Amino acid sequence: MFKMETDQKTLHSLFLRISPGRFHFLKFILEGYDNLAILSSVESREGIVVIRYPEGHKVELFALLVDIAADLVE
Repeated sequence: MFKMETDQKTLHSLFLRISPGRFHFLKFILEGYDNLAILSSVESREGIVVIRYPEGHKVELFALLVDIAADLVE
């Protein structure tokens, strides 16, 4: 069972538009960082996704997204 620490129970949501064909790439990258964030598709044809993350992972997540931003668009 997945359990978060008390200060990280609340998940924040970040909506992004990426190239539809890059969803699995982003999911693969996020899965490499255990418990960093959860990726879900909102509108797959449009490439709209939501990333849910605990506050304590915000800095690391945003740094990662900056690093891979160019790879999320075709």
